[in-house]
Formats: sequence, C-alpha cells, structure tokens
Amino acid sequence: MSLINTEIKPFKATAFSNGKFVPVSDADLKGKWSVVFFYPADFTFVCPTELGDLADVYPEFQKLGVEVYSVSTDTHFTHKAWADASETIKKINYPMIGDPTGTITRNFDVMIEEEGLALRGTFVINPEGVIKVAEIHDLGIGRDAKELLRKVQAAQYVASHPGEVCPAKWTPGEATLSPSLDLVGKI
Repeated sequence: MSLINTEIKPFKATAFSNGKFVPVSDADLKGKWSVVFFYPADFTFVCPTELGDLADVYPEFQKLGVEVYSVSTDTHFTHKAWADASETIKKINYPMIGDPTGTITRNFDVMIEEEGLALRGTFVINPEGVIKVAEIHDLGIGRDAKELLRKVQAAQYVASHPGEVCPAKWTPGEATLSPSLDLVGKI
C-alpha cells in the first residue's frame, strides 16, 4: 500500500542539531512543510554525498518554509561523532534524527529488516502531516537535493492552486495545466 496521502504515524526521537541533542516528534513535522530523508548509515560512502548536497541546498528549503530531517538507524550520539569527524557532515544545519529502534524507519516502510538499515527514502509532508511525495531508492543510488527542492515547490504550488497540476520538469514560473475535457489527447 502506498504512503501517499496518508498521515504520518506518531514517533518520538532525539536528533543531533546545531551542536545539541534535541527531542523531535511527529508533532514537530506538523504546521509546516517537511522533508524526511532516510539514509542507511553514518560513516558510509554515498550517504555523506547526499547529506552534504542537502546541506548545500538547505537554505533554499528554509526560504520555502520547509524543515528537513535526515534519519538513519544510528543513534544521535553517532550523528554527533560523524559531524565531529567529517567536514561534509559538520556543515549540516538540519536535524539528524537517530532511530536506533527503527520505529520511524518502519513507520515510513523503508526498513531493511535483515540489515537493520533504512533504504534511501525521501518523503515530502504537508503542514497537515500528510505525505505528498514518497520516493525510495536502492542503497547504491544517490539522490539530488535540487530535484527534491523542485518536487517540494511543485507540491506547494499544487496545494495552493486547486485544479492545477505541474507537468514534467515544471519549475516555478512555468506554465501549469488545468485538467479538463479540452486537454484530452492534446498534450
């Protein structure tokens, strides 16, 4: 069953954020747009390239009123140790949630049970706590933060413009579509 248009499930966790350990729960994801970005593990190979890319684009997400949360099944202590050891991870300003019990990872259906690790799952959540974008990758396939930003922009546009949809490769300022009988077979 798809998680699209379902409400996020309750959770409580601890994140490493801006040099501190902070509590995070499902309630923190409500009231604003959020991105939840699962990755397999700290101190690995593709993961720091993705998290670093996301850190570089994070200010653009913030301008849109979007909070980003990265999640792995590591602890928040491991996230701190990784930030202390890696210049790439040190530049992260968004919360890095520790999920050692796998609760959040299972809630989003991205747990690899036999390994205790998360798949590369990306979820865009609206202010009501409803999942609007869900994308899951195999472990060897890295993601692109600018493409994720474009998807967030499209989700926000569609939410604020009922009756309009965003075509492929849409970016802000480009034409959208208003589905109707007149468009059938004309695109």
